[in-house]
This record gives sequence, structure tokens and C-alpha cells, in this order.
Amino acid sequence: MISGSPSPTSKTELVGDHVARRLAEHEWQAGHLKVRTLPAQAMLSADTSDPAIGEALERVSRADGVVLATPTYKASYSGLLKVFLDLLPQYGFTGKAVLPLATGGSAAHVLVLDYALRPVVHSLGARHVVQGFFLLDKHMERVGGALRILPESAEALDDVIEKFRKALIPS
Repeated sequence: MISGSPSPTSKTELVGDHVARRLAEHEWQAGHLKVRTLPAQAMLSADTSDPAIGEALERVSRADGVVLATPTYKASYSGLLKVFLDLLPQYGFTGKAVLPLATGGSAAHVLVLDYALRPVVHSLGARHVVQGFFLLDKHMERVGGALRILPESAEALDDVIEKFRKALIPS
């Protein structure tokens, strides 16, 4: 799980936690890399020798699959996620299944998945890109430190997670 929200109170990060828990229910180890916690100067200067950046890139390298979660800003994915993706090797997703997820306030931004994020994921060499999912802000509510997905999106998100889980097993 890689989340690209710059906000420490992000619902996008909570979506990432939710997906990681769901994958763990099926005995997949699922870590959550919150890009905002990485050292900004090292990221902006593409300093892959920085220990935190190196560890983050190594985690991606070892993963069988990657879930990308991003808030939608100006009809695209976050700049923070873009900076991190730019640090990956040219084919950093080779052999991996990838699930793109986006959150936002309006369904008008749903195309962020297919027209902004999907091409980058393909250029990184993903083995399989699962159909992404756009989660409306109004379909999520914070309950304590957790996220409750409202019924309008819960079943569809569960279906996408299941498709990703199946894609993790190469044919």
C-alpha cells in the first residue's frame, strides 16, 4: 500500500489502512507506505542513497503487488505520489499487480484513474493493473481513528480488493 496524501488526517490514508487490513484477512502481508512520512529534501532531490528512501524503494521492490491510493487534486493524482513514483526504477512495477485507488469530492474526477494514474503504472511495467476504484468523500466517514465505508461504495470496494487479491497470484 502506497498512499500519496500530504495530510496527516487524510481519509485516503485511512482507505489504505482499510485495504491493508482486508488483504491481511486473506493472509497477505500488507504494509502501508505513507509517502508524506519520507524526508522531503531527499525525495525532491531524488536522493535514493537516503536510508528512508532506500528502504521505501526496497519495500516496493519486494512486493508482489502494489495498491496506490491518492487524493484527487486538480483532476490528477497528488504531486507527492508523483515525486515518489519518479524515484522508482524505470520498470519498478515489473511482475507486480497494481490496484489504483483515488478519493475525491466529485465523481467528475473519476477519470484520474484511467487518464492520469494508469498510464504511469503501465510505464512502470506492471504485470497486471486491476480496474481502479474512485471513492467519493461523502461515502467515507471517520469513526475514531478508523474509516467506515458507507454502503454506497463498500460492496464495490470489496469487489475491487478481491480482484486485486486474485491478481496477486500469477497464472
